[in-house]
Order: sequence, then C-alpha cells, then structure tokens
Amino acid sequence: MIVLDRENRIFTLHTLNTTYQMKADQYNVLLHTYYGSRIDGCDLSALIQCGDRSFTPNPNEAGSNRNYSLDVMPQEYSTCGVGDFRSPSVELELKNGSHTVDLRYKGFRLEKGKCPSEGLPGFYGTEDDAETLVILLKDAAAQVEIELHYGIFENYDLITRAVRVVNQGTDEIRLCQCASLCLDFLRDDMDLLTFNARHLMERCPDRGPLRPGILSVGSVRGISSHQHNPFVILCDHDADEDKGMCYGAMLLYSGNFEAAVECSQFENSRLVMGIHPYHFCWTLEPRQAFTAPEAAMVCSPDGFGQMSCQYHRAVRKHLLRDPYHGRQKPVLVNNWEAAYFDFNADRLIDIAREAAALGIGLFVMDDGWFGTRNDDNSGLGDWQVNMEKLPGGLEDLALHIKNLGMKFGIWMEPEMVNENSHLYRAHPDWVLHVPGRAPSRGRGQLVLDFSRRDVRDYIYEQMKAILSGADISYLKWDMNRSLTDVWSAGLSAQRQGEVYHRYVLGVYDLLERLRHDYPHVLIEGCCGGGGRFDGGMLYYTPQIWCSDDTDAIDRLRIQYGTSFCYPACTVGAHVSAVPNEQNGRVTPLNTRGITAMNGAFGYEMDLGRCTMEEKNEIRRQVKNYKIHYDLLHYGDYYRLSSPYQDTAYTAWEQVSPDQREALVNVVFGCADTVPLFCTLRLKGLDPALQYQVDGTDSFYSGKALMNAGYPLPSVQGDYTALQIYLRAAG
Repeated sequence: MIVLDRENRIFTLHTLNTTYQMKADQYNVLLHTYYGSRIDGCDLSALIQCGDRSFTPNPNEAGSNRNYSLDVMPQEYSTCGVGDFRSPSVELELKNGSHTVDLRYKGFRLEKGKCPSEGLPGFYGTEDDAETLVILLKDAAAQVEIELHYGIFENYDLITRAVRVVNQGTDEIRLCQCASLCLDFLRDDMDLLTFNARHLMERCPDRGPLRPGILSVGSVRGISSHQHNPFVILCDHDADEDKGMCYGAMLLYSGNFEAAVECSQFENSRLVMGIHPYHFCWTLEPRQAFTAPEAAMVCSPDGFGQMSCQYHRAVRKHLLRDPYHGRQKPVLVNNWEAAYFDFNADRLIDIAREAAALGIGLFVMDDGWFGTRNDDNSGLGDWQVNMEKLPGGLEDLALHIKNLGMKFGIWMEPEMVNENSHLYRAHPDWVLHVPGRAPSRGRGQLVLDFSRRDVRDYIYEQMKAILSGADISYLKWDMNRSLTDVWSAGLSAQRQGEVYHRYVLGVYDLLERLRHDYPHVLIEGCCGGGGRFDGGMLYYTPQIWCSDDTDAIDRLRIQYGTSFCYPACTVGAHVSAVPNEQNGRVTPLNTRGITAMNGAFGYEMDLGRCTMEEKNEIRRQVKNYKIHYDLLHYGDYYRLSSPYQDTAYTAWEQVSPDQREALVNVVFGCADTVPLFCTLRLKGLDPALQYQVDGTDSFYSGKALMNAGYPLPSVQGDYTALQIYLRAAG
C-alpha cells in the first residue's frame, strides 16, 4: 500500500509487516527516513538529526547553514561529487569531463500493478496484487533525469527497486555506474550475511559484523558466479531463524555485480547494490535511456525464517514462469554420470527403459550428442546430430523414449564454441576476443559474443531446428566457463565498456525468444552447476542445476545456503551413484534420495547397474516424491538446524499453506558409539491442531511439537536419514 502525504512530500510504502518511507526535504533532496516494522501514520524524518560536522561540505542551497550536509544525510539514491563522500549510486561522465551528479526531487507518478522492464527480468504482478511508485529525480546541470521505480507486493513484504536514467540533454553522456539499490541506515550495529565459496561448494553462508570502511562481495567473471551470490542480508547481531530484524537484498541479474556496505564515520551504514562498475561504461545519446536491473528487498522483523518464507512465496508466485505451473514436473534421469561422452542410441534407450520401469518420467540426454563431440575439446557450436551415435536422429530417439511412457530432454551449451568446430572456422570473429592477443580458454572452449544480434540469431536458428525437429519437452542450458578477453567486434572502441552488460542482455533475449516460441519446454539453467543461480535466470529458467557436486552431505550445505532466498522448487537436485564422483564418499541410497527431494528431483546414474534392492528403493523414492510433491514444492520451508553448526544431524521441514500437513527431513552425521538423545523442535504448525505421525497411532499437538519437540530415534551407521510425515487429525 502506498500512502502519499503530498503537502509534506512524504512517501510511505506499507507491506503486511513492514514500512518503508522517503521524504523530499526543503532542498529537494530525497531522504530515506525509515525501513522496518510496520508503523502507521507517522512522519519519521524526525529520526534524522543534523548538526555542524567539520569537513562535511554544505550544498549551495543551504547558504550559511552548516548543520546540513549530504555527507551525513540518509539519501534514497546517493549522489556523486557534491559533498557526499560515501559510496555513490550513480556516476556520469559529461562532455566537459566532469563526473559530478547532483540529484533533486522533481515529482512522482503512480502506476497500477507492476510494470516490467523491457529486456530485463523482474517480478510481475497485476493491479490486484501489486502497485508501483515512480519518483523522479533530476540533475539540472547535466540534463539527466533518474526514475526510481518501487514495486510493492504487500502480502509478501516485498519491495522491488529499479532505476532508469534518461539523457534529456543535447550531448551524449557516459554512465560509469548505475546501482539498482541504495539503502541508508541510521545505524551500523549490524551483521552482513553473504553466500560465497567456489565451484562444487556454492552459496555457503558467511556472517560477520560491519566495521568502518567498505565490505563488499561481487563478481567480475561475466556471470553472477560460484564464488559470490547476488543476494545479501543485513541483520541484528543476535538475529537468528526466529527473531531479530533482518533485511534481504536480491539482485535479479546474471552478470557482473557488486553488493557493498559502507560504515561511515558517524556510525551510519549504506548498502549499494547493482551492476559492478568494473569495465562498465554505457554511452547515452540524447533522449536515450538506460535501465538498471531490478533488486528485491524483504524486511523481516522476525528473523531469517520469515524472510525466507516471504521470498519463496513471492518467487514462486510472481517471478517464475513455469510451464508446469499447477501440475507435477516429472522425475528425471540424466545420462551424464552414467555414460559421459561414450554412448549410442541403444545405450541411452537401455538407461531410459530401466528408468521407466521405476516410475521416472523424463529422460535427459546430456553432452555429446552433436557434431564431433566425443570429448570437451570439439563440437561446441555445431548443433547438428551426430548420426554415428544416433543413426535415427533425435526424432527417432525421442519416439523410442515416448513409447516407454517418458518425456525427452536434451543438453545444450548455446553460449560457447570450440575452435575445432565448423562454426568457429566459419566465423572466428564471433567470439569474445581482443585483437592482437591470444585467447584464454576454459574447458577447451571460447565464448560466443552474445552482445551481437547476428550471433544470437544464428544460434537461435540452430536451436529452433533441434527443438522443432523432435518431441522435446526439456532443455538443459549449460554454460561452463567465465568470460575473459571481453571485446566485441560489433562495437566501437568507445563502447567496449558495454560488452559485459550487453552479453547478459543477449542471453536474456535468446531465452525469452525460446520461451515465447516453445512455451511447453521446461528450461533448466546450469552454469557448471550453480555459477549462475540468481533471480535473473530464474525468470527465464524456473529451475537451476544447484551444483555440480552431487554428494548428499555436501549438498546439505549447498542447499541450506541456497534456501535463504531461493525456494526448493527452483533447485535442481539429483541422486547420483556411490562412491560419489566428486569426493568418493559413500552414503546410503535413502539419504541421497531424501537430500535430493529438497528440490526438483531426479537421478544422475546408470540405473542398470543398480541391484534389485536399490531399484525397489528408487521406486519407493519416486512414489514418495510424487505423493508429497505439493509439500516439497509449494510448502513453507523451515531450516530446523544448520549443517555448519550441528554435527549430529541436519534437519529441515516443509509445511503446507493451510498448516495441515508437514514433512520433516533429517540427515544424521557420522555415527557415534554412544549417541545423544535428540529432540527436534518443529516450526510453522498450527498450535491448536493435533498431528498424526506417519499414519500411526501417535498424535502430538502443534504446540507440543513446536515447543517441546519430537524425539528423534537412535540410528546406526554413518549418514543415515529419515522423513517424518505429519497430518492434522480431523
């Protein structure tokens, strides 16, 4: 809900549990006055205290008033070069070489629903569930107008932020920085929680207190990266799952980004988040506009758990565009770890036949089916079927799979090319490369220049021929290296600072075209696993392969960190063979199944090598997943323990929206000779209801389960696991 005080120029954004407020002051500076628990009917600008601070310049309008300085004022979108020495939100280079930006309030407008940003991902909503406030700021000297877009999704405590910069002058300008979000706090006694690590171990939580100076995470790899995720949390020092103020900030962007928190000399703090300034410079001709990616904020006065639930609900309802919306996705089997490049049609059909007998509904053919692709040094870019491996082509293979009662899917890596390919030999200038320099390679491949329309059009036609030539219902879109040698033959020297961003826009463009032309095809994103797991990709690919690490115990950590922002239905998670390919660990099949059910479920193994006992267990897992599908995909998600802190077990829970069903998942650690007796306190239940446990004669009240807990049974063996199903009586 947007509340306007036109006389005092106060803008108050109310959600179910929170309030966000801004005010244009006497000098037309747009101040940020408050963000926190819901407060109705107040002008909160009194919280801002002014006073003479040495070495803090005063704006010209303030005259001799030394008590007013931009360097201490909480601003809604921070300026550059006019007296605020903290992190700027925007930086321009004008024709005269100056980089100064001085923004003043000019007006506002209201829009019904949530308006999309052309060519960029974003949350969507109708006038029934969203509204938008646009505030106009202007630098009169530079003749630049900046639009601040706020989308309000009241029921989800979600506020989206986007920025549009318009050159209203007669000279071109260069945009050197354009953040999507600036959030000032009149405090710095908070922790910063980021989600970091590396390939095969993504999104591990890292928490620490703010300190004087700047703390930042980001990526200059051309992708959002395995190393850092474009989602951060600022929170009270004592905030945990159930209590404390926390602020989540999610950037819907899949390229270079930065999230930086600066603590000032006066114990204030500022979060600035958006496209990374590294190698970014965008030329704006007169009357042209630039739109920055969208950011999405959720404030929770009641800890991380409530924040995560609100993000999950909003992402599922207002970000994902899933062709399976309202119906179950099939359980899949992927042939990669079963065969790698060494397969033919008969081998694939054998794997599919085994899978169909176990109730699996989707067969996915991974890398190696095209061109001369017998290893990872050749064939990329030549998206024609290898007829030696698949003599009947994709159409014949898809028909065999369909006759088994299964759907058929394929793997592609559209953004990449091998030098040993027909495409590269014909168009060596289509790759990102710097003239006069030898290229860097990753996984034996180069990167196609997706900033160029002609390159994208060519790749699209190749993909169109594949997707139209056979009955294909699933596409795994992979991307297996970071960007280097970032230079485009399609842009002038003065515009090379646009390549990184234009590349991301090109990826979005091609994905949107595919989604429009093949709306029935489920696209799963992948970037060496989780290297591009972000809100931007989720808008186009409603599930993402969470990590190339398929070890169940490692996945507990990866999926735990992922869950702080991203719902389980977006997490591609598979059961693989043991010893695990990545680390050699051996875990029970039941444990691997329970861990993988915390996502879009599937298998990545040669099912023909399984024993009859293992096949019966897989059949049981598939049946169980289908029974609990709605709980696993649409239930509210609760972290009951941390795999980083609790060594005895890791536990999580899904609760139905009506609180009448719950599924509790527990994975134990290494066996102890004298194990402790453990009691697990549940969350999210109705305290007044009685819950039946696993269809037995055991009943517990919701209040008892949440306050006293449920006694976990003693187990033997390393890495055992169990599921507990609760259903309300009556």
